[in-house]
Amino acid sequence: MTQIPWTIQNFRNLLKTCISHRNILTGKSLHTLYIKSLIPSSTYLSNHFILLYSRCGLLATAHNAFFQTQHPNTFSFNAIIAAYAKESLPSVAHNLFDQIPHPDLVSYNTLISAYADCGRTEPALELFKKMRDLCFDMDGFTLSGVITASLNDVCLIRQVHCFVVFCGFDSYASVNNALLSCYSKEGFLREAKRVFYEMGECKDEVSWNSMIVAYGQHKEGARALALFQEMVRRGFDVDMFTLASVLTAFTSLEDLLGGFQFHALLIKTGFHQNAHVASGLIDLYSKCGAGMLDCGKVFEEVSGPDLVLWNTMISGYSLHEELSEEALKCFRAMRRIGYRPDDCSFVNVISACSNLSSPSQGRQIHALAIKSEVPNQIQVHNALIAMYSKCGNLPDGRRVFDKMPEHNSVSLNSMIAGYAQHGIGTESLILFDHMLERNISPTSITFISVLSACAHTGKVEEGQKYFKIMKEKFGIEPEVEHYSCMIDLFGRAGKLHEAEKLINTMPFNPGSIGWAAMLGASKIHGNMELASKAANKLLQLEPSNAVPYVMLANMYASSGEWEEAAMVRKLMRDRGVRKKPGCSWIEVNKRIHVFVAEDISHPMIKEIYKYLEEMGRKIRLAGYVSDLRWSLVKEDEIEAGEKEIKLRHHSEKLAVAYGLLSTKDGEPILVIKNLRICGDCHNAIKFMSAVSGREITVRDTHRFHCFKDGQCSCGDYW
Repeated sequence: MTQIPWTIQNFRNLLKTCISHRNILTGKSLHTLYIKSLIPSSTYLSNHFILLYSRCGLLATAHNAFFQTQHPNTFSFNAIIAAYAKESLPSVAHNLFDQIPHPDLVSYNTLISAYADCGRTEPALELFKKMRDLCFDMDGFTLSGVITASLNDVCLIRQVHCFVVFCGFDSYASVNNALLSCYSKEGFLREAKRVFYEMGECKDEVSWNSMIVAYGQHKEGARALALFQEMVRRGFDVDMFTLASVLTAFTSLEDLLGGFQFHALLIKTGFHQNAHVASGLIDLYSKCGAGMLDCGKVFEEVSGPDLVLWNTMISGYSLHEELSEEALKCFRAMRRIGYRPDDCSFVNVISACSNLSSPSQGRQIHALAIKSEVPNQIQVHNALIAMYSKCGNLPDGRRVFDKMPEHNSVSLNSMIAGYAQHGIGTESLILFDHMLERNISPTSITFISVLSACAHTGKVEEGQKYFKIMKEKFGIEPEVEHYSCMIDLFGRAGKLHEAEKLINTMPFNPGSIGWAAMLGASKIHGNMELASKAANKLLQLEPSNAVPYVMLANMYASSGEWEEAAMVRKLMRDRGVRKKPGCSWIEVNKRIHVFVAEDISHPMIKEIYKYLEEMGRKIRLAGYVSDLRWSLVKEDEIEAGEKEIKLRHHSEKLAVAYGLLSTKDGEPILVIKNLRICGDCHNAIKFMSAVSGREITVRDTHRFHCFKDGQCSCGDYW
């Protein structure tokens, strides 16, 4: 009898050690002894077994342990709520929370954090309000959760920040770290720096790591590396999070050589086998041109790849359009091994489906996401909106948007951009007004989409208004992309003088994006002088880019200046610059069919050519006339009839013809083109849509052209 208290205490201490070290094997052995009644039953021990399984990620086992507890108390409920929160299942956690007889501060903090981690702002804030109404005390963990829940709403973050200062919690490292991280993610580096440097000596390793990441995210990699060196000098411990943060800095600098050298240091210290650090290496190599082969080698060196590492590999593949199929293979391999995809997994693989412009694969992934009950659905829904829009299925993108329980700036940005790309500028602007009415702060990306919508619909005055309020009302400094949208806006509307004036008075070098917009505007209105100037600027910036050569040569050819066109083509050949071959593709029955101009390789090419001849007769009767200017061949080199045949066999017409031949009547079709759509094809497909009674969407490098009943969504303003 005298040994029992000592035995129980020893048992308790051993169980606590298992929890702190995540030692699941010893923990399960202790639980076996406990179940066999070799140790007296107690709620205290039952609670700690729940905690053990929760910390080790064994949700089902933790769940069973909870329901085997004879007299669950608040601690029991908190432990199982934490388990469900850790698995990003806040709704289940909330159901358990509602069953607690007397929830305490830990109960509220755990659930608020669960909602915050899943991006569920409203329920997290409702809990916080309820907690305040019941006069609960709060601590740093409470406010950290509330701050994290406020992500994607900078106005709300600032309000919470004021509240933090008012309540005297601005000296808590955990609270400041959350503020620092949220400001950084929202793009407000100045505010993040202010929080960091005002922390004084209460800064911990998390603070330093967060600030290093913030600098890296904002392309200030040199400052991030300097901060890392200062952190080391001050004697702070360097862990896997620190090293991953440093890799983020190398990525922001696009310093592949520095990354290789740092990799060598990681190998010497053994950190290269750490999954978290390896994720940083893969991110660096995939974004800075090392190639996915090197990423694969890094992946293979990790003895136990975790879900984050798999997600980084999928992301790396999806960053390269030509490797998007590999991203899907990687996703499938991850699932075969037994990993359950999370929101990040789905966002990355949905991005790969967008690159492939594969509606069928995108729908499959969408169905899987629904079945998987993935947490943080808002990010997955945002990716789905972008995917459906990029695959030409704007109605399905809008359905996803309308079914979302809440939206953030990314949701609205994705939908606004979708409408802008499809030439439905009015809907883009309506959504933008809706965004402002709901007090969702627009971002720099929002204004790119809004200005693009104005540019593609000729809304010059509206575009000028939005460009003005960017800085005056929302404090967003216009970047080169915004100026390029304005150049495009003026240029498309024929206001070339205003476009030229803007490009000459920009506060920074317009770069290739600005001059490309100027070249495009000049081409639309046939201004050879401006086009030549813009093309030469582009050639200085990107001498190996074929686009300015081709556009300038085509402009000369269109205006009959054949000698000048030949000179540009000769210059292109002499410099070894090769034009990207034009091609179009279409997905039918889950298979991609690729076509080039005057294709002879497709197994159904004879049927396609015959169909086009028949369709040509029908659309000519309806009023179509071939625009021979788009053949870009000299009159004395080819007969007019041959020119018309060449035009008829452009890749986009072949793809459309195959789609009409191979799908059911009334079924809409989507064709993707890797270059800008030809003007004659644009006109012909309008007539084809009317004659066939089909909806035909063509996505080129600039936008979507949705043809229906003889009309295009662009209104011929392209």
